[in-house]
Amino acid sequence: MERFHKTLADGVELVMTRTNQFKTGVFSVTLTVPLRADTATAYALIPDVLYRGSRNHPNMESLSAATDELYGASLGPAVRQRGESQCVGFQCSFIDDHYALDGMAVLEPAFALVGEILLDPYTEDGVFSQDFVASEGANLADRIAARVNDKRGWSIFRLVQEMCAQEAYAVDKLGDAQTACSMTAQALWDHYRTLLRTSRVTFYYGGSADVERVEQAIARSFAPLLSARQAPVVCQVVDRPQSGEVREVTDVMDVTQGKLALGFRTGGVVVNHPQFAALLVCNALYGGTAHSKLFTNVREKMSLCYFASSMLDKVKGLMVVSSGVEFAKFGVAKEAILAQLDAVRQGDFTQEELEAAIRSVVNALVSRKDSQGLMEDDGVSTALSGGDPTRPDELAQQVEQVTHADVVAVAQMLALDTIYYLTGEEG
Repeated sequence: MERFHKTLADGVELVMTRTNQFKTGVFSVTLTVPLRADTATAYALIPDVLYRGSRNHPNMESLSAATDELYGASLGPAVRQRGESQCVGFQCSFIDDHYALDGMAVLEPAFALVGEILLDPYTEDGVFSQDFVASEGANLADRIAARVNDKRGWSIFRLVQEMCAQEAYAVDKLGDAQTACSMTAQALWDHYRTLLRTSRVTFYYGGSADVERVEQAIARSFAPLLSARQAPVVCQVVDRPQSGEVREVTDVMDVTQGKLALGFRTGGVVVNHPQFAALLVCNALYGGTAHSKLFTNVREKMSLCYFASSMLDKVKGLMVVSSGVEFAKFGVAKEAILAQLDAVRQGDFTQEELEAAIRSVVNALVSRKDSQGLMEDDGVSTALSGGDPTRPDELAQQVEQVTHADVVAVAQMLALDTIYYLTGEEG
C-alpha cells in the first residue's frame, strides 16, 4: 500500500492510496469553502441538483444507465463539515480494472462521468432546472427537519449549536429548511459558479492504478478546475478558549427519556497536535469504548444512564459526552459523569485499563485500512487539516507509546464548556 499527496494546481490537490487489496476503486472530488450561514444551504443543495442530470445524461434514469454500464458503479453526492469549513462533492465506487471483462478500462469513464455531472450539468435557459431545484430543495428541507427524530443525535446537535453559538462551526452543514424551499434556479446557479471558482479542490483515489494514470484522467475530466483558481481555502478552525463559566441549556420536548450532553474544549489538542495520540487514549479510557469508565461505572455499576459515551471532533477540538437519563436523575448523572473524568485527571486508572484503551484505539486505527470509504475520509480530512495523508500509520505508532502521565496531562486540559438537557414536559 502506497500513499501519495500532490499539488496539481493552486488550490487543487490529489490524495491517493495505491493498493491491490480491494476489488473496487474509490474516487471522490471534494470542494471546500468556509462554512457560512448565508451560503451553507445553497452549497449543500448544489450536489443534489447536479446529480439530477447532466447535459449528456439529462435525467436520473440516464445517469443510472451510465453507472450500470460501468459494472454497476456507485455514485452519489456528499456534504461534510471539517472545522469551520463545508465540504461538498461526489464519491464514486467502481470495479477495479483487474476484475473487468476483456481488459475494459473502468477508471477513465468513471472519472469522466463524475466530471460530467459536476462540470456539465443539465440546464434550462442557461441555469439549473427550476423543477430540479424545487424538488431537491424540498428533499433537503425534509432532511433538515428530520434531524429532530433522532433524539440522541439531536441533543448533540443542539449542544454544539449552543456551545459554538458565536462560531461558524455551529452553522448546520445542510443549511436551513426555509432557504432550501425558497431557493431559485438563478440564485443556485450563481452559487454554483462561485463554488467552482473559489473552492479548494481535493481529489482522492484509492485503487490499483498508478499516479500518472490518475493524474491524466483528472486532467481530461476536470480541466476547468485546474486553471484560473483563486487562493486556496484553508480548512479553518476557531479555537475559542473556554470562558470559565459553564453554560446550561434546557429544551423541553415530547420525550419519555431525557438526554444529557456535555461539551468540553480540548485546549487546542486536535489532529496533528503532539498530544493528539494521548487524547485518543484518554477518550477511549473515559467514554469511547465498552470498557470505558462511563460505560462500566456510570451505566453498568451505578445504573444511572441508558447509555453513556464520549466522542471527539478531531478537527475542531471538542469532546462530547452523550447519555440517556431519566428526568429525575439528571443531577446525579451529571455529577457521576464529571466524577469519572476527574478520576482520569487524577490518574485513577490501572495499567490494565490503560493498555485496554491503547489496544482499542490502535485496533480502530488499523482497521480503517480495511475500508475504502474510511481511507477516503481520512485522506481528505487529513489533507484539509494541514496534515500529511501519506503517513497514516504514524498515529497508531504514537498511540502505542502513550503513557499514564500523558493521559493525565491531556485530561487536565479538557474544560467543560456547556451542558445540555433534553427533558419531557413532565420532567
